[in-house]
Amino acid sequence: MTDILDLSNRAALVTGGGQGVGRQIALHLAGATNSGGVAVNDFRLERAQAVVDEIKKAGGKAVAIQGDVSDPADVKRFVGEARAALGPIGILVNNAGNAGAEPHPDQRKPYWQTGPEIWNKTLGVNLYGVINCTGAVIPDMIEARGGRLITIMSDAGRWGDAGSEIYAGAKAGAAGFMRSNARTLGRYNITANCIVIALTHTPATATWIEDKERLAKTMERYVIRRPGQPTDVANMALFLASDASSWITGQTYPVNGGFTFAL
Repeated sequence: MTDILDLSNRAALVTGGGQGVGRQIALHLAGATNSGGVAVNDFRLERAQAVVDEIKKAGGKAVAIQGDVSDPADVKRFVGEARAALGPIGILVNNAGNAGAEPHPDQRKPYWQTGPEIWNKTLGVNLYGVINCTGAVIPDMIEARGGRLITIMSDAGRWGDAGSEIYAGAKAGAAGFMRSNARTLGRYNITANCIVIALTHTPATATWIEDKERLAKTMERYVIRRPGQPTDVANMALFLASDASSWITGQTYPVNGGFTFAL
């Protein structure tokens, strides 16, 4: 029987792939039938290399790529390295996000008490990073007449989140950017979709989740009352990367335990 999650020898690039959700997505893609290999990007090379070592130990093909998604020149450089190692990138997962690789303490302040220098820390990774990486891989996808663009976003970008206005705005902007790419690139059999996540167990949320009282209060807002796991998100990413989703584009899929519902 044909494996509907066959990746048809397409090479993938996962940004922010050195830990958490990005790590699991890289593992899923590398383990799929006929995977062309995965370029694991992270701002810290040692994290990316650790994931690559896991993939290779399991018999997969991967390369560690250090780079800053918020820097257009650096993106062109590391996408070139990924292409040289694996061939043209046919699957891009824009996963790098949160407060960026080197957060500034003032990012936690109300945005009206700071300014563009601080805002751009958040915008740089969550919005401009998506634009930079997507723009870098599109020419090869157009030439190949096919590709998959997947962006990981947050419920903050769909429903808002008090105290996270710049972050929510960046995520909402990235979603609009992906929908527009879906309209522009559909003629080339390139799809563009988003995955929305809520509280998911990663290194960034471990302290929150380990606080049982705080976790129980948070879970009152969820239909499925457990935190998400990286595998929950990676399962959807693998589906959207495969030909099983070839007639799906411009969509935003909540993988969030029912914290919010799709409209």
